Amino acid sequence: MNNFDADTVESFGSEWNRFDQSGLDRHELEAVFDDYFQIVPTEVFDRNSIVADIGCGSGRWANVIAPKVGKLVCFEPSQAQEVAQKNLARHSNVEIHSLRIDQLEGFAESFDFSYSLGVVHHIPDTRQAIIDCVKTVKPGGYCLFYIYYALDNRPFWFRSIWRASNLIRRFVAGRSETIKDVLCDLIAFSIFVPFKLLNVTLKKFRIPTKNVPLSYYSDKSILTLRTDARDRFGTPLEQRFSQTQIEKMLEDAGLTEIKFSNQAPYWCVIGKK
Repeated sequence: MNNFDADTVESFGSEWNRFDQSGLDRHELEAVFDDYFQIVPTEVFDRNSIVADIGCGSGRWANVIAPKVGKLVCFEPSQAQEVAQKNLARHSNVEIHSLRIDQLEGFAESFDFSYSLGVVHHIPDTRQAIIDCVKTVKPGGYCLFYIYYALDNRPFWFRSIWRASNLIRRFVAGRSETIKDVLCDLIAFSIFVPFKLLNVTLKKFRIPTKNVPLSYYSDKSILTLRTDARDRFGTPLEQRFSQTQIEKMLEDAGLTEIKFSNQAPYWCVIGKK
C-alpha cells in the first residue's frame, strides 16, 4: 500500500528548489546540525559507517555528514533530488535515489545509521513510515528522527497560539506554489522576524524566552526564517505527536535505548535496533 501524500511531496520539491540552502552560512549550518544530531553516539560517525539520509531534501544535512562517514545513501522522491545532486556533487561517497520511504524494501538492514529529519510527520501513516525507516538499519545500528511535537511541553496559551496558526497553514498550504511562496515570505517578515527581534531583546536583558513563540530563531538568518516559514505554513499534510506517542511508535518499530533531546527543536529522538 502506498504511504505518501503527492501534494506534500510536490510542495517540498518546490520549497527546496527555491531554498536550496547553498547560501546558508557554514557556522549556522553546523550549529543547527548540532541541534539535531547532538544525541547521536559519536561512534556512528566513522569512516567505515554506511549511513542513510531518508528524505534528504536539498542535501543540507548530507553535506555535513558525508565527510564523516564511509558511504552516505540519500533518498529523495521529490524534484529536490536535482538540487541534492548539485549540492552533493563534490562528495564521491554519496549516492542518491529517487525513492519514497514506502519503497525502501531493497535496502533492508543495509545501514549502520539511518536518519529521517522532518519527514515522517508529513506521511499519512507515520507509524508505518517509522517502521520502514527502522527496517533499513542493521541490528545494533541506530535510527534518528525529528518528529513534530504536539506541544506537550508547552503551556495552554502556547498551544492556543499554535491552533490559530494552524488555521493559517491550512489556508496557505491549499494555494498554488507561487501564491504559497508569496504568503510564506509575508509570514516570515511579518511574524518570524519580529519575534526573532523580540527574543533577541529579551535575551539581552536575561529574560527567559523558553515559552516565547519562535524563540529558537533568535540567532537564525533570514534565509532560515524564510525556509522554515515555507516549511511550516506551506506543507499540505502535517501531523504532531507527543513524546509518549513517539516513544511507543519507535518501540513498536523495534528500537530500544530510546533517547530524546532535551532542547529544541522538539522532538529529536534516537533509538538502537
